[in-house]
Amino acid sequence: MANDASTVFDLVILGGGSGGYAAALRGAQLGLDVALIEKDKVGGTCLHKGCIPTKALLHAGEIADQARESEQFGVKASFEGIDVPAVHKYKDEVISGLYKGLQGLISSRKVTYIEGEGRLSSPTSVDVNGQRVQGRHILLATGSVPKSLPGLEIDGDRIISSDHALVLDRVPKSAIILGGGVIGVEFASAWKSFGADVTVIEGLKHLVPVEDENSSKLLERAFRKRGIKFNLGTFFQKAEYTQDGVKVTLADGKEFEAELLLVAVGRGPVSQGLGYEEQGVAMDRGYVLVDEYMRTNVPTISAVGDLVPTLQLAHVGFAEGILVAERLAGLKVVPIDYDGVPRVTYCHPEVASVGLTEAKAKEIYGADKVVALKYNLAGNGKSKILKTAGEIKLVQVKDGAVVGVHMVGDRMGEQVGEAQLIYNWEALPAEVAQLIHAHPTQNEALGEAHLALAGKPLHSHD
Repeated sequence: MANDASTVFDLVILGGGSGGYAAALRGAQLGLDVALIEKDKVGGTCLHKGCIPTKALLHAGEIADQARESEQFGVKASFEGIDVPAVHKYKDEVISGLYKGLQGLISSRKVTYIEGEGRLSSPTSVDVNGQRVQGRHILLATGSVPKSLPGLEIDGDRIISSDHALVLDRVPKSAIILGGGVIGVEFASAWKSFGADVTVIEGLKHLVPVEDENSSKLLERAFRKRGIKFNLGTFFQKAEYTQDGVKVTLADGKEFEAELLLVAVGRGPVSQGLGYEEQGVAMDRGYVLVDEYMRTNVPTISAVGDLVPTLQLAHVGFAEGILVAERLAGLKVVPIDYDGVPRVTYCHPEVASVGLTEAKAKEIYGADKVVALKYNLAGNGKSKILKTAGEIKLVQVKDGAVVGVHMVGDRMGEQVGEAQLIYNWEALPAEVAQLIHAHPTQNEALGEAHLALAGKPLHSHD
């Protein structure tokens, strides 16, 4: 179809990552004629270089830790080391299975898939492989790549990005991780489980600095206990090669040396040289600017995912892509409440949250109108069985709804589903407290926290 110059698609999507393929699948399901253009592999960063492979590494690390610690549970096991090729085989099999399934979905929905590097050539067309693909509407979904700092070159040798780290052929003896956000602490956690000596450098005053401060402090305490070192509150100045590794110098003169430096200072949008500015698309620092319905300033062009300045999460990309497809198909759509999006950092222990931090809630509602409650997982039977420590913190508008849920502990990412319902349905503590949570589960801790906030604590002190 794409070779036929007379074909005009309802929707042409540039980029086959989370946002792009979600829009393609939903659009086709709603009867739109869709073309999806991708230069690499459908699934994008999340499937091939992000969410899925990192979580596979983290799970392998969890197995290694369980082998080391098995005697605490009365199980005699021995840990003999990490077989890096076998870890990659396991990780790649997970990716491969999901990739094949996604390819099948694209085919079954009769989406026209075009492999090649596309470029926006007009407000209603994309050029790819020497041909022009016409569309009544264009969706830009070209994603993001790892970024660095001025003067710091990622060479793929001793100074690496997350892309390089995912295919590393060995466990580094020691590593410095520049950046204590989600990517940085997840790699710190996995590499420590694999046996590396890890130091995290974060210029802000806490690890995972966008989370509630209490969650950050709990993670820092857990990392200290695990032997993961970190330096907070001082910014990076320079990195240089040593005889057998890398030396990092901070703004205060402090120096750190290791075999590798992983640069984990975030991801930047892929937008340069793709024709966006030439076609009049409004941009800021490489990001494409959109309104709450993901519309750019050009009426025939929308944008989603890491390319726009919203949360860089795969599930946000899914939601944004679906929103665009449904809007173009004539359905009524509701703007995304980004505060209501669940956020999970999959280190050990996990950090999960939805809604407002206590500080943000006080800023919005006033300090005297905000109530916060902490429920320690020490009172939760299943968490005791798993030997995990942590807390659930609830943030409530006084005499009103719960506006923030913040959790730290193993498997807390699996509890964030109920937490997002509590926030998004504006639940009162008493409404959650009357629901019966299964015992013994970690999910029960959410119920117990709401019982306490409703003034009728069970397994916790007043």
